[in-house]
Amino acid sequence: MYLGRRSLLALSAAALVGFPRAARGQADEEAKRLIKKRDSERYEVKTPKSSIKAGCARVHVAAPTAEVLAVIQDFKNYEKFIKRFEKSKVVGRSGKSTDVYLQVPILKGAAKIWAIVRFAPVTTERGIQILRGEMVDGNVRYLDAVWKLKRIDDENSQLNLELLIVPKLPAPGSVVTGEVAYAADTAVMGSRNRAESRYQQKKKS
Repeated sequence: MYLGRRSLLALSAAALVGFPRAARGQADEEAKRLIKKRDSERYEVKTPKSSIKAGCARVHVAAPTAEVLAVIQDFKNYEKFIKRFEKSKVVGRSGKSTDVYLQVPILKGAAKIWAIVRFAPVTTERGIQILRGEMVDGNVRYLDAVWKLKRIDDENSQLNLELLIVPKLPAPGSVVTGEVAYAADTAVMGSRNRAESRYQQKKKS
């Protein structure tokens, strides 16, 4: 069958428009794996700030992104649903950012670190909502937190936390990263449980 130039262009345009619609709302392979296992995964990433890597974790959340976002922005209650965060308190505002006092034990409880972390307003990059916090004061060199929230579909989300803690006291980087990854794990799991519980309560009401 012969197709003229206009017909080919029309078909090409239709394909370009149709592909995102077909792909929209479908979970990528990582999200599919997390949905299937219903457990968190730990990983680590390099940052430009230190040779010590950030400890990270990700998990599937059976709740919409709006529900999950409300939980991770509930800074003052971190200590209630993230067991590794011993203390959390909103201590001030700087423009549209929020200053949060956090206390976290590391090195198997041998040291307790504290920091005031400034969380900026949520941004969106390539469809992922990002809540970024950077230390402005504390007893460590760095304590930075980056929450990443991705929509899977209307009732499912993926939540990642990349947590960088660099203590002033000497400690092997691998040990620090391992403990921080555990803290990130408890954070995403605690946030998941809280978001899912709230969402189920809303569905019942």
